[in-house]
Amino acid sequence: MARNALQLGVRDLAELAGISFTTINRFETGKSGLQLSTAETLRKTLEARGIQFLEGGQVATGPGVAMRDGQE
Repeated sequence: MARNALQLGVRDLAELAGISFTTINRFETGKSGLQLSTAETLRKTLEARGIQFLEGGQVATGPGVAMRDGQE
């Protein structure tokens, strides 16, 4: 969702973050997880471009979308 909000392709994000395309692709398709350091790198890369990750109950400082508990 965050990558799409920035209109970044998987290869674009991989290049910006210095992470392999395959790692991101496998994570997004549910074929594998991420190491903590890789997840942190992706988060920092996305946040540097304006993405705000929210904890439960936190309110965004700008426009965006969020999912409520129990919603699919």
